[in-house]
Amino acid sequence: MTLVPASRIVNPETDRQSKPYIGRFAPSPSGPLHFGSLVAALGSYLQAKANQGQWLVRIEDIDPPREVAGADKAILTTLEQYGLTWDGPVRYQSQQTELYEQVLTQLREQGLTYACQCTRAMIKQQGGLYSGSCRQLALTDKNNAIRLHVEQGVTAFIDKLQGQVFINPDMAHEDFIIKRKDGLYAYNLAVTLDDIDQGITEVVRGADLLEPTARQIGLMQLLNAPVPDYVHLPLAVTKPGFKLSKQNHAPSIADQDIRQTTWRALAFLGQQPPPALVHEPQTNIIHWAIAHWQLKKVAHQTEQILS
Repeated sequence: MTLVPASRIVNPETDRQSKPYIGRFAPSPSGPLHFGSLVAALGSYLQAKANQGQWLVRIEDIDPPREVAGADKAILTTLEQYGLTWDGPVRYQSQQTELYEQVLTQLREQGLTYACQCTRAMIKQQGGLYSGSCRQLALTDKNNAIRLHVEQGVTAFIDKLQGQVFINPDMAHEDFIIKRKDGLYAYNLAVTLDDIDQGITEVVRGADLLEPTARQIGLMQLLNAPVPDYVHLPLAVTKPGFKLSKQNHAPSIADQDIRQTTWRALAFLGQQPPPALVHEPQTNIIHWAIAHWQLKKVAHQTEQILS
């Protein structure tokens, strides 16, 4: 199992052989979909359909303390109302624990993981980045987090919208948590293994996930898995640094005019929908969007203020 040298700039588009397009939308059930969620869902859906590909939906329900009862069903209902129909069955991460544990065991047997007792407060006191202080302590896994031993992190990769993305070398080489102290599987482990297992060829999502992408690419390389292409769409913000999110109670799009909101999302994505389109049935709006989708029209920036 060979790691790719950190000096290499990862370009997934040239790293994998051409294969049928498979994209995905992977919301967490921590609340209803908001406008920023719609931008990510619509962008990933249109990129998949414009490439004659499949669009999968995955519910990332691996963090029960943050989940809202019934949010998963509400999310799926909203996607259907907006005409964003998915291919195949919906995947729930909570049903993939056997896969996660199998790979975790494989990594452990190869000496690539170790237990860590450090708390967030302790790491913050050390400057915010984990120093590897538990690497040689041989702690037991019980009541401790499990970290991946990162020998050579990914310090740069190519994003099809954002271009060449550079990652802080200290962050790129940080040993990151793959299973939490409370026994829950960490996001970076779960999302990576699901993308591999589902054969995702391109990930389209918000630019707030640019930095985790480097860790996910590194884990894919460690597992000798093909690396998908990446497209990180600009975040919808009310002002610089203030993104729409479930945590700051962004309004649900389920309560908004579907056609008008879809039109606004297309405009946000730079697709220049004609004003008259808003009066068409929702199916016609989606058909127009697929036929006219051009990724190059999307703003090449990580944030975009809502007008």
